[in-house]
Amino acid sequence: MKDASSQRGVRKRTKGAATGRTSKARNAKGTDWGRLKRIGEAEIRKGIEADPEARATDEEFWKNAEVVWPARKEIVTMRLDADLLRWFRQQRGYQTRINAILRAYMAAHASDSY
Repeated sequence: MKDASSQRGVRKRTKGAATGRTSKARNAKGTDWGRLKRIGEAEIRKGIEADPEARATDEEFWKNAEVVWPARKEIVTMRLDADLLRWFRQQRGYQTRINAILRAYMAAHASDSY
């Protein structure tokens, strides 16, 4: 009999699974949480005002807003060349990246008839 963790629909803990702890290596490249905890509200507001992409929203902005749910994902099995898969797996989110590449290809060939 197979191990229960390998049965379909049962998730097993993998190498990259979230633990709830923050990685010091990732934080070194990203947000300086310590600094963020030390600065005051006035400094935060100055930072927001200095950001050209930050803007306040009003009722007009939200009037035609709608919730857009992500498309459902399907689990598939496909054979990929080992070197190709190794290259994609070098970064986090490689499956999302593969999906985006395939979606761009689909969009570029939407008018093609098969």
